[in-house]
Amino acid sequence: QVHLVESGGGLVQAGDSLRLSCAASGPTLNSMAWFRQAPGKEREFVAAIRWSGGPPYYADFAKGHFTMSRDNAQNTVYLQMNSLKPEDTAVYYCASGSRFNVYSSAYTYWGQGTQVTVSS
Repeated sequence: QVHLVESGGGLVQAGDSLRLSCAASGPTLNSMAWFRQAPGKEREFVAAIRWSGGPPYYADFAKGHFTMSRDNAQNTVYLQMNSLKPEDTAVYYCASGSRFNVYSSAYTYWGQGTQVTVSS
């Protein structure tokens, strides 16, 4: 059983930055991803990374705006979010899965989510 715990969310103003963390415990699977879900919308892919190496993969809206990284020694992944906009307001979830994929169905384990609210 993989246990994921997100942290780092909060209330910020437009243009601010936040760094989300996701600490994993247990027998982690190869891929980690961030998804987000805004009120009334479906959960959407943000970024993914492999523990085994290689660059992250981003959704188009996240390119140049968000940076995903990993610390293998700490079993932790991060999502650095810069120049935040009100439309980035959502609950952000990290997920663990065996396949490197943009679809939420590919991920087996999920964290509880962390709220990010960006005021204008």
